Amino acid sequence: METNHLKLENQICFKIYSAEREITKLYRNLLVEMEVTYPQYLVLLVLWEENSVTVKELGQKLFLDSGTLSPMLKRMEGNGLIERRRSVEDERTVVISLTQKGERLKEKAQCVPTKLLENLSLDLKELENLNQTLSTILNRAQQING
Repeated sequence: METNHLKLENQICFKIYSAEREITKLYRNLLVEMEVTYPQYLVLLVLWEENSVTVKELGQKLFLDSGTLSPMLKRMEGNGLIERRRSVEDERTVVISLTQKGERLKEKAQCVPTKLLENLSLDLKELENLNQTLSTILNRAQQING
């Protein structure tokens, strides 16, 4: 008796993993003009919304630990996109803010979501459904994982 549920093609985790890798490649092509990597783009998205966050808050939003974030933030600071400074309230806390250069990239990034949808040939309704389904999966997985 064959067990179809153990076939690779039937694994939802593998489809999500593979889709993520392919979509990241699409983003890489869209972000080359901005001279940022996909993870750096995610940092910029958070900062364009909030302008200033702690490393801890950034890690929570992006599901990244400080060991992954710190080297990336150093590179972004070296490229003049962000600045890192110690909090005056608690010197153990590092606050990340946009520089003018980082803020100006927001204008260049305006076309990225639209171009991605065009590349994937997704319409707005398909995107909304996918976003809702992925949010549900993420929330349920987080609840299980604590």
